[in-house]
Formats: sequence, structure tokens, C-alpha cells
Amino acid sequence: MIRRLGSGLAVLWAAATAAYLALLLAPGDTVDILVGDGPDTPEIRAKIIAEWGLDRPEIVQYLSYLWRLLHGDLGRSYRLQQDVGEVLATQVGPTLQLTAAAAGIGIALAGVIALVTAGRGRLARGAASLAELVAVSVPPFLIGILLLSLFSFTLGWFPVSGAQGPRALVLPALALALPIAGVLGQVLRGGLERALEQPFAVTARARGLTERALVARHALRHALIPAVTLAGWFTGALLGGTVITEVLFGRPGLGRVAMEAVQGRDMPVVMAVVLLSALVYVTISTLLDLAYRAIDPRIRG
Repeated sequence: MIRRLGSGLAVLWAAATAAYLALLLAPGDTVDILVGDGPDTPEIRAKIIAEWGLDRPEIVQYLSYLWRLLHGDLGRSYRLQQDVGEVLATQVGPTLQLTAAAAGIGIALAGVIALVTAGRGRLARGAASLAELVAVSVPPFLIGILLLSLFSFTLGWFPVSGAQGPRALVLPALALALPIAGVLGQVLRGGLERALEQPFAVTARARGLTERALVARHALRHALIPAVTLAGWFTGALLGGTVITEVLFGRPGLGRVAMEAVQGRDMPVVMAVVLLSALVYVTISTLLDLAYRAIDPRIRG
């Protein structure tokens, strides 16, 4: 775990360095880039130079930047006239709500599909595979448009935009969850079918264990390892998907903030979103390492 934490810190350092280099290598004057589309006055320029140490050697600027990050100082958005930490803090709640709902729906759908179709006839498996292929192939924004057209514009069951109440969460969560369910369902079903052909499954059947109990107690645990590995993939899919989904459904959140920051050339906010995404990815990867050891005791050895 110490080695894993060390590698995680190295990834965060690399992400912070890449964001800083992107700021330095961007065309134009650094002060102009940091001002972005915000108000431009001599006082603001002097404040930026002092905050970022632009009047000092580049190595000192870089070390000062890392020092501020270690103390939780993400800088200031001069376009919004607000600390970047405050900007992210006000928007992280809706994004966490959306990603948690999408992950929960995706995992639940994948589990149900895999358990119902694993080891069944060719027709059931073929229908499930076709549905999973469609879910994986269609991008989340197109799924969102189709869901809006049917359930909001035509049937009027769900609101078109906003984040007021649980009903406003259903469609954007589904738009993000369906591709995840498609991939996880394929992997889980394949893992279950391979596990049910192993010698331990034959022995369990010979001892009188029912098929349902065999799947629940033994086969599912074997099938979880490749599925858990994919959790890192769908973490990235959710982080990327929320950007378009929040804009499409008119929801507040980090995705919408990132989009507006890119459009408004608000570089401090863009850099902070990159670092936050790296932190989430490192955290999920560390938790996956712990999950591997809990699922399969052989890994602990």
C-alpha cells in the first residue's frame, strides 16, 4: 500500500506539472492567459504577477505553484472574480450525485443482465449481446437526446433541464449508465460462464448445491475480478461524460464549469479540474487494489 500511495502521488505530481506546462506553453503572454475573458486592469495584472511569481525565475514559479497546491490553494478565477476552490466546491455536489447515480444504475443493470443470461440459451444471450453492443456503440450525448425526445418532449414524464428533485436526475444518469452497463454486462457474463465451467463448479454441483447458490456463493466472486478492473475505465468514462451530459440537460456541476472555463479561457479553473480528475482517478485506483484483495484472497499472498 505504501508503494501504491507513492505511485499515486507521482501521478498527481505529473498531472500538476502537465497542467503547469500547458499554462507556460500556451501561445501569448501568461498574464493574458490567466486573465482570460475577465476584467483586465493594471491592479489585476499586478495581483496575478504577485500571486504566480511571474517576476521570479521559472523554477521558483514552478516550486511556488506546487507549494500552493500542497496547501490547497488552487488559485483564483479572474473571470469569475472568485477563488477556484470555492467555484469547485459549489459545483462538486451535483456532479457527485450524477456520477454516483449513473454508476449505481450501470452496475445494477450489468449485474441483472449477466445473472439472467449467463449459461442460458443462444437466443437470450444473443439478445443481451445485441442490446449491450448498441449501448456501448451509441455515445452518451446521443442517448441523452433520444431520452429527452421520448420521455421529456413526447411523454412529459421528466423535466427537460435543471437539477430540482430526483426526477431531474433520472435521464442524465441513464444516459451515462447505459454504455457502462453494456461493457460490464459483457464482462460479467463472460466471467460467470467461465467460472461455471471450472472444476470447483462441478464439485459443488456434485455435492447438491443449486445453480443459483453456486452462482451467488462462488462463480460471481470469480467473475468480479475482470469487472472490477473495468471500474477504472468507467471512472474515466463518467468524468468525460459528465461534461457533455451536464450541458445537454442544463445541470450544474463540474462538467459544465469545465466547459464554460474552456470557452471563457479561464485557465486556473481548467487546471484545477484537471487536477481534481487526476485525484479522483488515483483514489479509485487505490480502492480497486483494496477490492482485489478482498475479492480474491490469493492476491494477498
